[in-house]
Amino acid sequence: MSTPSRFTLTEHSLTLWRVTFDNAPVNLVDGTLTSELDEVFTRAENAGVAVMVFDSADPEFYLAHYDLSAKDELDHVLAHPEEVHPYTALLIRLSKLPLATIASIRGIARGAGSEFLLATDMRFASREKAVIGQFEIGMSAITGGGPATRLPGLVGRGRTFEILYGGLDMDGARAEQYGYVNRSFPDSELDGFVDELASRIASLDLQTIKDIKYFVNLATLRPDAEFKDQIDAFWAAVNRPAQQHVGKHLFEAGLQQRSEVERDLPHWVTRFQYRPGSDQE
Repeated sequence: MSTPSRFTLTEHSLTLWRVTFDNAPVNLVDGTLTSELDEVFTRAENAGVAVMVFDSADPEFYLAHYDLSAKDELDHVLAHPEEVHPYTALLIRLSKLPLATIASIRGIARGAGSEFLLATDMRFASREKAVIGQFEIGMSAITGGGPATRLPGLVGRGRTFEILYGGLDMDGARAEQYGYVNRSFPDSELDGFVDELASRIASLDLQTIKDIKYFVNLATLRPDAEFKDQIDAFWAAVNRPAQQHVGKHLFEAGLQQRSEVERDLPHWVTRFQYRPGSDQE
């Protein structure tokens, strides 16, 4: 494959690979990232990789959210309702990869970034520097990448509603308490723990790793159709006045730039809520 533009790929060994997100200014998820990851997944399966770790080169932003400026993408989605969105397909594939996947979380992972984490096998977070959440309700949209399906099995029904209705961030310690992540660590200990665990798994029998993944997936994964329905609902929301109103004002305030808007997005979305019948533009 060609050199990725949205991340670096480090092949620590034949069986242990690392994807480090590096897409300035705030590590957005977009179509290019999706296609590049899809290529890496294919390579990893063909090469017999046992473990893949996902981390970020940016200590402030792990994966901020999906690129909401992609109007051409929205037009295509609305014109082809029968298609499964590529990012949804990627997350489904990620959850089923015949290898162990580990997210090492330092920085902000909201929206599509949180959805990526939820599709991995294991999630470990910096207690002080991880920020995880689903802010979409503040954008007048459902979460598109599957949290309504994946979160209940991890955190329970009530906490799922708290996360999706509230649209607020949580730090690594609270994410651990809720079951959003496996464990959280003091920031200075995160890398050492993940490296040791990944190296241990990478030294073990690949077929056994595949078998474990297969049977755990049988017990835990929901039907793929549920994910298509959610992303379709998200894109439908993006085409409605309420979402367009909030999005317009957020972009004017600094969305998708290295700004206070991105650092405290759950606060900013409440400033620009759409009120039908008012004199809002």
